[in-house]
Amino acid sequence: MPIPQAKAVLTDIGTEELAHMEIVAALVYNLLKDAKLEDIKRVGLDGYYADHDRALYFVNADGVPWTASYIQSKGDPVTDLHEDMAAEQKARSTYEWLINLADDPDVIDVLRFLREREVVHFQRFGETLRLVHEFLDARKYY
Repeated sequence: MPIPQAKAVLTDIGTEELAHMEIVAALVYNLLKDAKLEDIKRVGLDGYYADHDRALYFVNADGVPWTASYIQSKGDPVTDLHEDMAAEQKARSTYEWLINLADDPDVIDVLRFLREREVVHFQRFGETLRLVHEFLDARKYY
């Protein structure tokens, strides 16, 4: 990133996104830790259980493991900030759909919190994009 403010935003949001993964992991752990094997089978998690028991293993809804290839980067600050903004919107909509699927008020509260943080991240990336454009469009004097 060409300006210190952009580097700071990326550091702050990146750190918070790692915390989001921890929050989701804690949520899943608490939902599964006392689940009966019959319940695990009934909801279709028997394949996951066979591979991981109740351990946390980051996979998507289809069971595909998380990979760094999910993170997009072109090396261009404008392109990368647009990609970051798109990722925040995708995360927001995923939390929205998880809220629609949930029936536990405590789970819904956590998901709402995470959804709102994605909205804030989108806004922060938008502000940062504006600053980067201002920097790139400014005349340079050497």
